[in-house]
Amino acid sequence: MRFEKVSGRFNATIHTISGVYSSEFDGSAKLEEAKKLADRFEALEGRRPRIFLAKMGQDGHDRGQKVLATSFADMGWTRTTKPHGSRRREAAQDAVDNDVHMVGFSSLAAGHKTLLPAIVEELKKRGREDILVCIGGVIPAQDYQYLYESCAQAIFGPGTNN
Repeated sequence: MRFEKVSGRFNATIHTISGVYSSEFDGSAKLEEAKKLADRFEALEGRRPRIFLAKMGQDGHDRGQKVLATSFADMGWTRTTKPHGSRRREAAQDAVDNDVHMVGFSSLAAGHKTLLPAIVEELKKRGREDILVCIGGVIPAQDYQYLYESCAQAIFGPGTNN
């Protein structure tokens, strides 16, 4: 029996704010370019670019997810998050339900080679191969090629800021 069935699942309230990322990079050419690209996307697509930030599994914490959510908001994206501990099926369904353009997730417990292909497959099952998937976290460089071959659009290792 799963522990969750006995004790339930804790769902913390996610608090994200805006302005923190942009205050660090205020006036930065890269930040301004990112905002312009989000504006251009909206002009072409009729809505802001949308990302779903997932934290699948029970590894680590969700602090990085909150920082990323803030940074995407500061760059002009609409972002959705869910408390950490999502399963890949839940994350894929949330991405579909929120009609996002991209799913981003992190992996700290060496789940990247399993989780990335799994969420890509779950999106495919839902007819949403158009949703891009990117991954971040502590990922060994020798695994990058496998992840790209498994449809990762981008990989962000520790300390990535662009």
